[in-house]
Amino acid sequence: MLQRKTQTSEYWEQEFEITQDDIEHLYNFALERGEPIPTDELALEVIRYRCRQEEERMQSELSRGTVYQSCEHYEIGEQLVFPVLDYRLGTVVGIRPGHNPEHGEFEVIAVQLEGEEKPREFAASLKAPHKLNQTGDNRAELWEAANLASPEDLYAAHGTRVRELVVEALQQPDSEFVSYDDQWMLYDLLAEVHVGHLNLAEALIEVEGQPLSVERLLEELELPAEIPEPVKIFSLNAALQRDERFDLVHGRDGDLWFLRRLEPPEALSTPKWLEYTPVRYNRAFLSVELLQIEWELDDEWTDEGSSTDSASTLVPSTTLVLTYPHRKAGTLPLSSRTRPFFPPGEHGRGVVTFVDGRWGQRFQGWIVYDGRYICGLREWFEQHKLPVGAYITLERTADPSVITVDFRPRRMRREWTRVADVEDGRLVFRMQKQPVSCEYDEHIIVGEGNPEALEALRVQVAEQDVPVSELLAAIFPELAKLSPQGTVHAKTLYSAINMVRRYAPGPIFAALMSDRSYREMGSGYYALNID
Repeated sequence: MLQRKTQTSEYWEQEFEITQDDIEHLYNFALERGEPIPTDELALEVIRYRCRQEEERMQSELSRGTVYQSCEHYEIGEQLVFPVLDYRLGTVVGIRPGHNPEHGEFEVIAVQLEGEEKPREFAASLKAPHKLNQTGDNRAELWEAANLASPEDLYAAHGTRVRELVVEALQQPDSEFVSYDDQWMLYDLLAEVHVGHLNLAEALIEVEGQPLSVERLLEELELPAEIPEPVKIFSLNAALQRDERFDLVHGRDGDLWFLRRLEPPEALSTPKWLEYTPVRYNRAFLSVELLQIEWELDDEWTDEGSSTDSASTLVPSTTLVLTYPHRKAGTLPLSSRTRPFFPPGEHGRGVVTFVDGRWGQRFQGWIVYDGRYICGLREWFEQHKLPVGAYITLERTADPSVITVDFRPRRMRREWTRVADVEDGRLVFRMQKQPVSCEYDEHIIVGEGNPEALEALRVQVAEQDVPVSELLAAIFPELAKLSPQGTVHAKTLYSAINMVRRYAPGPIFAALMSDRSYREMGSGYYALNID
């Protein structure tokens, strides 16, 4: 049996490259289909095409002469094809007897191969079994495709690289293909979507005041009836994608289109308080107790924080604590426990409708997947005067696209809470009474003394790239002085440090445990080591 190149991993993983011939074949393939084609299908078609090319080449080469087999007798002048030499053609120019104690009597033929100066010698009339010998019709035996991996099998094994190369080739500036949502069509086959259609789409979205599906937009655009619906949908999606006025957002029922100018600024760019730069740290320093506290905080940037917590995918509600960065930004974290409540996605933006659990009012929320946050809650925070540390509840409704957002109310009273301020360019804290009308986490709650000074300090810390260990050393004594015991809870350190720089709990806790300046007191509390 011949070894086809397309049956080897080396060919697909090392040798294979997209050629102009492949692109032309895909062009004809797409022209014949006349509808959107998924990337996977185009990549599979390239594999099919390469396999067909190889088989056609084999047929052509094998037809040029007799397939060489060591068991056959050949005459001078006879033309032979050598599959093991990449189908080289050779002419028998000499025959002499040969003898080997193991194989007995046989012949040695001299063959002049194309492109070579000197003849090579090969065994012939060999009676002993040999792996190159076939029985019956040798050409049929060599050609038979038994035990060959199908193009589908080859795609399952090597499709990732083929797919990447296909996408790269079809995205070239001179490409005649257009893509949308991992599907492709030829420009020439698209339905005409002109600026008038796009202006009408803009007006429809503005009148509705909410994201609309492409199907809803097509109802009003009146594209020619003879155009197949999949082509209309693809064409309009592709046109909207190219127009900077429109933004694609994910909803529970699929993709929707909205206007960028109607989206809150927080949906288009990450608020400065949420800007996060990962830092390296040793998680081995985190004790079991600190790991538990880290889990309770459920920070969206905790390692693997973007993965879905399978245990929470079916729960009707979840509760989280409002931290300083999110209170300032008017956002909530897209963390392991909150993510299952929102439309799935990894990139771009999604949209959801919030219902105020107190007053029943509805308002839009925007999920920013890359930034791991949900925005659009600033007004709601302000209306209910929610402080940093407030417990926020998300609850499912009968409509998966509608989420109830609530807090735990209680009669307003003035509470002693930590308040942050800036003195001589450093963060300081004092205890001060402030009105609170909801339940809150006493370790997280903190107020602002001078917001402008705090913002200036935050900018300075970012510009100087102050490490977490220095922030910890500066802030810990300030917090410790507020406690009669001189202790500070790990959650409080997390809350305070995040006022001037966005950090996940892990780096803060690792710095705390790796520095002998602090000692563990139990129950999540720490004190300065005075020894």
